[in-house]
Amino acid sequence: MKKILCFLFIIVCYKSFSQQQYETVKAIHYYADSVNQKDNYTDSTCVLDLYYPKGAKNFPTIIWFHGGGLTEGHRELPEQLKNKGYAIVGVEYRLSPKVKAPAYIEDAAAATAWVFHHIQEYGGSDKLIFLSGHSAGGYLDLMITLNKNYLSKYNIDANNVAELVPFSPQTITHYTIRHERGIGPLQPVIDSFAPLYYVRKDASPMLLITGDRNLELYGRYEENAYLYRMMLLNGSTTTTLYELQGYDHGGMPAGAFPLLIKEADKRVKEINGGSK
Repeated sequence: MKKILCFLFIIVCYKSFSQQQYETVKAIHYYADSVNQKDNYTDSTCVLDLYYPKGAKNFPTIIWFHGGGLTEGHRELPEQLKNKGYAIVGVEYRLSPKVKAPAYIEDAAAATAWVFHHIQEYGGSDKLIFLSGHSAGGYLDLMITLNKNYLSKYNIDANNVAELVPFSPQTITHYTIRHERGIGPLQPVIDSFAPLYYVRKDASPMLLITGDRNLELYGRYEENAYLYRMMLLNGSTTTTLYELQGYDHGGMPAGAFPLLIKEADKRVKEINGGSK
């Protein structure tokens, strides 16, 4: 009898989880109309897609910034993140050479601010907002949180981001920004457009994930290892670094997505006092 009851309980739980309905709202403008109306490129590009569990309350949200070197790519809602109880926000942002730094960083901040200000309207919690993204997307994660000025413009404390989980981010000044200045990709620069410039003890928790150091793009693992080391030296106790051996730069998201969900689940429980 106990075995039968246990089996029925598992079925009920499975059906309850599997029947969770998700809805997608596409092409939401994250700038005010007064900003969009000034420029056609901004109006057509600065939008986001929101995928969320319909009817759920206080759900967590992952904001996802696509990669592409700040010169290409489009917003996306990764399939690997769907049906996990999270809202997913796929952000489109302006690209070089149509714009130059810091335009795309400002876009990332504006999109993140939109989520902080509006996710409760869909049932989500503004205390459970995670930032992630691959390559250039991971760079944007770091820039708008380590440099608190970008989000403070919208009266948001960057430390209120639940956690950052960037995939193979650039932590020195991004190579596209260096290219805009006529500097080659192998000439490292650390200035105000480098996440490393803003290392600080009190930053939100970070899980830095890279591919294999011998297969990664340029010195991407070493850049992240240096950021990790400098965060620790500054007193951070919530920064972690993972290296996915055997994965190159383009392939590493396959190994990183499960780590993102596992890490986010753990952080949600911490914030909620032990329950997801």
